[in-house]
Amino acid sequence: MNQQKALIAILGPTAVGKSALALKLAQEFRGEIVSADSRQVYRGMDIGTAKPTRAERARVPHHLLDVVNPGEAFSLADYQQRAYAAIDAIHARGNLPFLVGGSGLYVRAVLDGLTIPRVAPDAARRAQLETADAAMLYARLQERDLRAAEKIDPRNKRRVIRALEVIETTGATISAQQQQAPPDYRVLRIGLTLPRSELYARINARVDAMIAAGFVEEVRGLIAQPPFNSPLAGGIQGGAMSGLGYRQIALFVNGQIDLEEAVRLLKRDTRRFVHHQYSWFRLDDARIIWFDVSSDASAEVRAVVAEFLNRD
Repeated sequence: MNQQKALIAILGPTAVGKSALALKLAQEFRGEIVSADSRQVYRGMDIGTAKPTRAERARVPHHLLDVVNPGEAFSLADYQQRAYAAIDAIHARGNLPFLVGGSGLYVRAVLDGLTIPRVAPDAARRAQLETADAAMLYARLQERDLRAAEKIDPRNKRRVIRALEVIETTGATISAQQQQAPPDYRVLRIGLTLPRSELYARINARVDAMIAAGFVEEVRGLIAQPPFNSPLAGGIQGGAMSGLGYRQIALFVNGQIDLEEAVRLLKRDTRRFVHHQYSWFRLDDARIIWFDVSSDASAEVRAVVAEFLNRD
């Protein structure tokens, strides 16, 4: 098979089954998995990110997991650089890389070769902006860079702040600086989807399973560590802890809401996040081969992958 410079991307919304399918394909095609999840890079954030288990990692090598501590800065540019290094190393071993995840910007950074502004984080300015209302910050971004704002979820305060930080530092919009220089890979984009009712049922079951597996204890342990236990952090909101799941459960841990409400918010916000994920994927719809996985579609996906690899 022609695996030279081939890259298989397994895309789709949260809870659709990307990881399970990628494991099966990677085992058959001598593959290694590169995570495209913006939260799985953080150590200790395991349950809430549905990070692959030790047993799964023993079956297939995984990359871009547990890269930094939750309190450390980790930018899109950092991710892109490490992802390219991992993919190139996999090719050098004669294996097939699988890029797997639902973080749309991370996927685009790798597949489309976004030229990412290398602006160092300004901790003081970020702390100042964190105190501002999210809707006000988003409105400010709309005024200064409408193209960037259209691609960012208004509730994703971290990304809104980053876009404003780049504008303030460079004097140019982040959208104008994010040009594309696609890498020299042969890319197959596989998209997995489900009817919304079935996907939402899976999300609800996943959240319940996360709680049963000790997600509250995971969040409590993270909040007890620096920098989240500092008075400025208020026990919750810095960087990694602003991610989906962690911020909702942290509200419970900090005594602001009860657990039932935290779980309700997490399920609701995950459904909203799925809508945002699909919006990202629609931007690339013409290049994605979609599979409805209501029933087992692994044989159909396998055939497409095999045909792709057999091309000259």
